[in-house]
Amino acid sequence: MKKKSGQSGILKRVLVCIRPHGVLVLLSLIMAVISVVLTLYLPVLTGQVVDLVIGPDNVDFAAIFAIMKKMAAAIFVTALAQWLMNLFNNRIVYRVSSEVREQAFRKIEILPLQYLDTHSSGETVSRVIADVDQFSDGLLMGFTQLFTGVVTILGTLVFMLSVNAGITLVVVILTPVSLLVANFIAKRTYSMFRKQSETRGEQTALIDEMIGNQKVVQAYGQEAHVQEQFDKVNKRLSKYSLRAIFFSSLTNPCTRFVNSLVYTSVGLTGAFSVVKGLMTVGQLSAFLSYANQYTKPFNEISGVVTELQNALACAGRVFELIDAEAEVPDPESDTALPANPGAVTLSHVGFSYTKERPLIEDFNLSVRPGQRIAIVGPTGCGKTTMINLLMRFYDVDGGSISIEGKDIRSLKRSDLRSAYGMVLQDTWLRAGTIRENIAMGRPDATEEEIIRAAKESHAHSFIRRLPQGYDTMIGENGGNLSQGQKQLLCIARVMLTLPPMLILDEATSSIDTRTEIRIQQAFQTMMQGRTSFIVAHRLSTIQNADVILVMKDGHIIEQGTHRELLEKGGFYAELYNSQFVMPG
Repeated sequence: MKKKSGQSGILKRVLVCIRPHGVLVLLSLIMAVISVVLTLYLPVLTGQVVDLVIGPDNVDFAAIFAIMKKMAAAIFVTALAQWLMNLFNNRIVYRVSSEVREQAFRKIEILPLQYLDTHSSGETVSRVIADVDQFSDGLLMGFTQLFTGVVTILGTLVFMLSVNAGITLVVVILTPVSLLVANFIAKRTYSMFRKQSETRGEQTALIDEMIGNQKVVQAYGQEAHVQEQFDKVNKRLSKYSLRAIFFSSLTNPCTRFVNSLVYTSVGLTGAFSVVKGLMTVGQLSAFLSYANQYTKPFNEISGVVTELQNALACAGRVFELIDAEAEVPDPESDTALPANPGAVTLSHVGFSYTKERPLIEDFNLSVRPGQRIAIVGPTGCGKTTMINLLMRFYDVDGGSISIEGKDIRSLKRSDLRSAYGMVLQDTWLRAGTIRENIAMGRPDATEEEIIRAAKESHAHSFIRRLPQGYDTMIGENGGNLSQGQKQLLCIARVMLTLPPMLILDEATSSIDTRTEIRIQQAFQTMMQGRTSFIVAHRLSTIQNADVILVMKDGHIIEQGTHRELLEKGGFYAELYNSQFVMPG
């Protein structure tokens, strides 16, 4: 589907979002009509009161009191109608913004990893939170003031025509000038609001990154550099915001000037009509009130246009996220893996993150069930990329990866990923109890099973020392736990689920040597009979692997056992010896 771009396309998308709430929109319009009609009826009553004040000692108080009762009733019903209109408008806006935000969040869950790798998390958060808030604020003002403004203009014209068609013509001829002025300015404000919204997202991303990596910033003494970066973004945001506000602020005074000309013209024309006996003083007072009410919505609508410019700019950014290409959907076939899969085949696999820089080319590998495959090589050679491909976080550009003879693209991602247990160098823990984090893969696990997994991963001892043991609450990404403790919890999580295949990517990188030896022993037990892929920089940890793949520039350049590769004296031997030779 071709993406709609530009302001008109975004506006159509917004209307599509509003369409399911048509009943509330209709009710809001009805309340707006009632409110405006009664508001416009009040000048008629006021004019009647003026005409009843004929002169000194010649006032019809009885008739005036009767009219005032009508005015009181009209004011009460008007207030009620306005309250109901605002209630309906609020419900429309908050439901629409809630649905848009939900769509955006759902899209994030199915976005390919490539999108999240190429867009900062802060910028994405800004689209879902700040931009939707700006969009809802502009939409609310649009509903509240646009509805009443349009109805007021139409209603006032009807009432003015009923009083004096000639003066009404003067008003109608002069008023469009204010619309032309508002439209001229509005076209020049949209681009500024768009840039303002984009820069706000950039600023949010920078703040999010700096808060998350404050230790790194301070460790490398980068506070001044970061402050300089922030100041540059902040100045750009200030520049775009000031320009947007400046141009949009021109709208109101310009339209007010035109409206003042209209009011003056009505006053002069009406005065001559009264002198000539074509209308009464009461009718003139009513007409002046109508002229004021007729021009007032144009001022309000010009203000609404400014807010709508901002709202549409923000909505456009949210829709860009919603329209982002999702990952390839799971197949509808019922292809399933056997109970204990283990045979993995990579056939002529080709992959690159960017087309200009090939990474993996014509990669072939056949893994028998239960084999322990170690992958080593220099940084950037494609080790972690292989894990991403095995888990189908990325799809291969060429060739195929199959498990038990089934192409992984024919499997549901949930089935594929449940067959693997992963322990990565980068840990991930969610806000909750220690128990909940260990049992994430098996929420129905018993207390005994959770404790056994913690003991096997050597996490039990430090968990017991926590204030509430397994019921201790930790914050997002582990709170105050050390990196080693967080990694032990991630290992315990895998120990509990015991999937048929394992992926260990620097699984013990943050653990002390003594504990690492114990965990390596636990891993050896866990890997028995399970196909395992081990990525390691410390080559001493993979000496017992059945096969060691040595990668360089996306290719397997050497393959064999630890002893065979050392005897060969090739690239692996150089890597291994370099870890034990002190530089001169």
